[in-house]
Amino acid sequence: MSAPASSAAPLLEVRDLQVSYGGIRAVQGASLALHAGELVSLIGANGAGKTTLLNAVTGLLAPAAGSVWLDGQPLDRVEAWQRVSQGLVMVPEGRGIFARMSIEENLRMGAYLRRDAQQVEADLASVYQRFPRLKERRQQLAGTLSGGEQQMVAMGRALLARPRVLLLDEPSMGLSPLMVDAIFDVVRDIAAQGVTILLVEQNAHRALQMASRGYVMDSGRITLDGPAQQLLDDPKVREAYLGL
Repeated sequence: MSAPASSAAPLLEVRDLQVSYGGIRAVQGASLALHAGELVSLIGANGAGKTTLLNAVTGLLAPAAGSVWLDGQPLDRVEAWQRVSQGLVMVPEGRGIFARMSIEENLRMGAYLRRDAQQVEADLASVYQRFPRLKERRQQLAGTLSGGEQQMVAMGRALLARPRVLLLDEPSMGLSPLMVDAIFDVVRDIAAQGVTILLVEQNAHRALQMASRGYVMDSGRITLDGPAQQLLDDPKVREAYLGL
């Protein structure tokens, strides 16, 4: 479990965010906050607006209203690529790898904005140490990998961007139980190194077990939040999201 929230100002804060697709309001006044070093889970049914929220936080979608703040500064006029350079990094749903590029080329794309070449090489070596299977196959085209291996590539690429805040969108989707265990072990390890994590995960029970706090999203709104254990014990959450 990650570190508890502190009384300090949030590292990442979402304030009354609204995001529309055409005439559909996919996110309706959502607010949340992450403090430095936290692992926070965001759970909800399919179509609740979780991915839309993440895409607005990273700058891939423009909100209709509301704002996103990083380290006390608004990101309203900060482009998506600039947010990456400030340490706001996402592993997208579906992994988003470059299928016709090699594993190593994919990983190096995570460091595209960096200019500290020597440290990039050290970080690449660290990723290979974390994922030895990728090192063994580093010249293999990423599109030929299994789903679990592609998820390793996506997470490794994100780590090469040196994230301060890491947004993970459904990292276990479509993976075998053994690979799910491996991916969650990596998430725990990243959190233990002090990276702040917002985890969107279909396996709500597992996600809350890992987190210090959680948010529940329903129909574009944050309907419930609190300590992760409190949400795990909540009868409504257990019935609706945990299958208990």
